[in-house]
Amino acid sequence: MNPLHEWPDSPEAAIAIQQQIRGQVRIQPLTGPVETIAGCDISFNKFEETVYAGIVVLRLDTLETIAEATAITTTSFPYVPGLLSFREIPALLEAWNNLTIMPDVVVFDGHGIAHPRRLGIAAHAGLWLNRPTLGCGKSVLVGRYEEPALERGSWSPMLHRGEIIGAALRTKNKVNPVYVSPGNLIDLETSVSLMLQCDGGYRIPEPTRRAHNLVNTVRRAYLNA
Repeated sequence: MNPLHEWPDSPEAAIAIQQQIRGQVRIQPLTGPVETIAGCDISFNKFEETVYAGIVVLRLDTLETIAEATAITTTSFPYVPGLLSFREIPALLEAWNNLTIMPDVVVFDGHGIAHPRRLGIAAHAGLWLNRPTLGCGKSVLVGRYEEPALERGSWSPMLHRGEIIGAALRTKNKVNPVYVSPGNLIDLETSVSLMLQCDGGYRIPEPTRRAHNLVNTVRRAYLNA
C-alpha cells in the first residue's frame, strides 16, 4: 500500500491534494490476467461521522464470494460532492487490511477519472493500493453521453472537456445504464468488459452489489446492537 498523503481536515486542503496527486494516475491496459475481483462500498447516514466499510472478493469465472472484510470507523471530513473519497477511503483501507485474499482488480461504487479533477474514489484509492481499480457508479458526477442502445452490453462514451472519461453501460436490457470509468492501472475497454463479466442478473454488477449488501448488513447490526 502506498502512503500517499496525510488526511486533510478541510475541503480546500483536499482539493489541493487532488491537484497534487492526479498526475500519478495511469490509464493503461492490464499487465496480467484477472482471476479475482473485489467490490468496495461504504454506508453511512449522510450527516453522521460513523462509516461502515466493506469489501467482497469474488472469483471472476464463477462469481463465487471467496473473501469478505469490514471496518467501522469515524470521520470528521465533511460531506462534499467531488471529495467523498476523503470520507470513505480511510475506512476502506482499514477493511483492506483485514482481507485474507488480495484481489487482482478492485471495483468501487463511485467513479474513477469521471470526476471534475479526474480523481474520483476509484482513481484515488488506486494510488493508495497500487493495483488496477475502476469505478462503477449509479449516477453521473460529470460528463455527457449519448444514450446507449437498449440491449445489454451496449455502451457509449462519456465526454468531459473534450476527453473520454468513462462509459454509460447497459448491464440489462432496457434498464438505466451504469457509469463505468477506469481508476488506475486499467483502461476503459477492460473496465467495461469486466463489468459485463460480473453479471448476476441485476443492473449493478456483482462485486459492488454484494459489497453494498454487506455494508448495510453491518450498519444495521451495529445500530441494533
